[in-house]
Amino acid sequence: MNAPVDVSFFARAAKPLTSYRPFWAKRFGTAPFLPMSRAEMEQLGWDSCDIVLVTGDAYIDHPSFGMAVIGRTLEAQGFRVGIIAQPDWQSAEPFKALGKPNLFWGVTAGNMDSMINRYTADRKIRSDDAYTPGAEGNRRPDRAAIVYSQRCREAYKDVPIVLGGIEGSLRRIAHYDYWSDKVRRSIVVDAKCDLLLYGNAERALVEVAHRLAAREPVAAHHRRARHRLCAPHHARAAGLKSIPATSTSLAAWKTTPTPTRPPASRRRSRAAPAARKILRFR
Repeated sequence: MNAPVDVSFFARAAKPLTSYRPFWAKRFGTAPFLPMSRAEMEQLGWDSCDIVLVTGDAYIDHPSFGMAVIGRTLEAQGFRVGIIAQPDWQSAEPFKALGKPNLFWGVTAGNMDSMINRYTADRKIRSDDAYTPGAEGNRRPDRAAIVYSQRCREAYKDVPIVLGGIEGSLRRIAHYDYWSDKVRRSIVVDAKCDLLLYGNAERALVEVAHRLAAREPVAAHHRRARHRLCAPHHARAAGLKSIPATSTSLAAWKTTPTPTRPPASRRRSRAAPAARKILRFR
């Protein structure tokens, strides 16, 4: 009776992103580009970054690159956002290029799952990478989300790590891994991240950023119902529940009762039209 229920089909009011009070760093204005080095930070008059994004893709300030969208979304909230694109993962030094983040690391493998990006279906290494300048291959590690998260922890172990992107979203639960031909555990455990946001989680990320800016500890997120958010096992033991994908406030669902699962007859009736369409085109 206490099992999580998917109620994402229920309509919920969205909290406007403009309703948040801008972070104090809003006074610095909009950066021409998100800084990637200390020199670029100094040109903007920054002494530190509030959030540092780490991505396996090249940084192109265009909506087709996910971390550019995330960076600009957070910047619009007043945060100073830096980005480390395709860092050398052999040591933690490249992850210290922008200094210690004031709030958290934002980590993603990139626009594609790193294993699909690097290997063909025959498990042969690809010769090119569409998200790297000059289509140069081998610019990101296998299971990049895990490697980047571990290097971020090595660089500044007391800074929270928020993992996201397609690799984190698809591997957030136990899953079959084609490359190793076995079932792997959740990436949350291997990456040792503090929070994992999955799917279209821009609103959730903004909420998390403002809560961390208010000095709310990460553990407090674990005790609340939340939107598109996963946490390690110890958080589930504290009462983690699943909530609708359309929810936009982590606090709004604190006292909301979990709706009951639709009866089996209704579930079958919804699946039948889809099955007929599939058979029709065979």
